[in-house]
Amino acid sequence: MNVDEIVRWVLSVDRRLLLMKTIRHSRVVKASEVAQITDRSIQNISRAIKECEELELVECITPEKHTWKKYMLTDQGYHVLRELEKHEMI
Repeated sequence: MNVDEIVRWVLSVDRRLLLMKTIRHSRVVKASEVAQITDRSIQNISRAIKECEELELVECITPEKHTWKKYMLTDQGYHVLRELEKHEMI
């Protein structure tokens, strides 16, 4: 997928957009923090994280942990975030 397709993919499901909006203000996030900030369930946000991980927008920086994992944007994630911001979609 090119960047424009990924931007449309993020915009197509609100949980993905909420994740991107939240993670742009923090270098590192946990699913529980994003869930609390966005008033969504942890399961909903965990699914968004998993989806974004599959497209290499976010990566887990604590893969050895089974709970309370921490995530951050990848270079591709920053690029997509900049595109979202440039077009005032976020």
